[in-house]
Amino acid sequence: MKYFMGIDIGTFGSKGALVDEQARIVAEHAISHEMEIPHPGYAEHDAEKTWWGEFCAISKQLIADSGVDPKEIAGVGCSTIGPCCLPVDEQLNPLRKAILYGIDCRAVEEIAYLENLYGKDAIFQSCGTPLTTQSAAAKVLWIKNHEPEVYARADKFITGSTYLVAKLTGEFVIDHYTAATWVPLYDMKRLDWVEDTSLFCKRDQLARCLWSHEVAGTVTKQAAQETGLAEGTPVTTGTADASAEAFSVGVLNPGDMMLMYGSSIFIIHVVKEFTQDERLWAGPYLFPGTYSVAAGMSCAGTLTHWFRDNFALDLDEQARKDGANVYGEIAKLAQGIPAGSEGLVVLPYFSGERTPINDPKAKGMIFGLGLQHTRGHIYKALLEGVGYGINQHFEIFDALHMGTKKVMAVGGGTKNPTWLQAVSDISGKQQHVAQVETGAAYGDALIAALATGHYRNSEEVQEHIKISRTVKPNAELYETYAPYRSRYNRLYLQTRDIMSEY
Repeated sequence: MKYFMGIDIGTFGSKGALVDEQARIVAEHAISHEMEIPHPGYAEHDAEKTWWGEFCAISKQLIADSGVDPKEIAGVGCSTIGPCCLPVDEQLNPLRKAILYGIDCRAVEEIAYLENLYGKDAIFQSCGTPLTTQSAAAKVLWIKNHEPEVYARADKFITGSTYLVAKLTGEFVIDHYTAATWVPLYDMKRLDWVEDTSLFCKRDQLARCLWSHEVAGTVTKQAAQETGLAEGTPVTTGTADASAEAFSVGVLNPGDMMLMYGSSIFIIHVVKEFTQDERLWAGPYLFPGTYSVAAGMSCAGTLTHWFRDNFALDLDEQARKDGANVYGEIAKLAQGIPAGSEGLVVLPYFSGERTPINDPKAKGMIFGLGLQHTRGHIYKALLEGVGYGINQHFEIFDALHMGTKKVMAVGGGTKNPTWLQAVSDISGKQQHVAQVETGAAYGDALIAALATGHYRNSEEVQEHIKISRTVKPNAELYETYAPYRSRYNRLYLQTRDIMSEY
């Protein structure tokens, strides 16, 4: 019997899965961690402690829990939160905390400088994607400008999956899907880094581009000791958590879409051909000849964390006493709150916003408060605010004739039926939830099985993916939400000048 391991490092937690030849999960393990916010608009992780430390702990636990001989593990795949920026020295030691993806807004001045230097349109035409806070390349420039001593000592500038694969194999690689987010360093026409990278760093300070399902190398003796894996085990290139999660639920063909309810919202829509729009992110998908349009909202699950910490500490304390899930208790607050939360509209821009407005200076807003409103209203309005933002993306996809056929909802938010139903009612779109909801770690394991030849193609993988439930929109409530959708769209347009003053 062969087994395949996948481990994903997320914003607030890490998870691993060990699957057998029939794509059945034989062991799972998860570890929680925190995101560090050293300054407003910053977001960081300790790469050695959080990324590698939790990878090793999860790997050992999966092997222990399953009783599987490490030599029977035929492949390992990994994923991490998107385009993070981590400078490392020649011994692969992190030189600072890892700067996270688009929720970290520190490189605003660098983004403005690059747009002025190259021109917004030139960047867009070359990279297929506008330059936003999602770009790790802008954060490399931020390190160069603000931490010259760190910059001078850096041997490589890498992202999360590159770091894990390098720790496992000694190879520095990055998948094309993730590399395409390093705007303006990735050239969509060449499917490689741009020829001149000197403004940011030397070319050899960047990882080598491979496809997600390619084998990057094998587990070294040192990594075997730290992870419990067998020396020589094949390791895939790795990818971002979102693309791994999309793969885990069968988002493989044009018209397939993944809607990830995590700490942030992330969307991947597979398209027939390279499709550009300045509001979205376009690039290659997981395999040669495949393309995707991606989108991401900065805050989603983080808003429920914020709500818990500021409005529901009593529920948190009671849940701990009762051994209950605090978020399940908070969700009960929305019971009986009508669609539209009796006039409340939330702009969920609590950490700026990525798509579709791409404005790091955008601010969160709770609009329409009255004396009749309770914390239950505010909670539901937060969920609805994220739903209005998701709906904006659906409207863009429809306008671009992207032919959305199947929407797969994934992530921790799928455990909140109120949230899923609100999004379907707001957008008028049907959502499916897969039987296996393990997420990116499961996708990593399946990619490892594909990379090592257990599956001949992705279609064989898709045969194992089943639907467990479908969320259908309520046509009457879709009409109820019409004025709220309009108010949401207008609120930002009418307040963005004031937001930019902060």
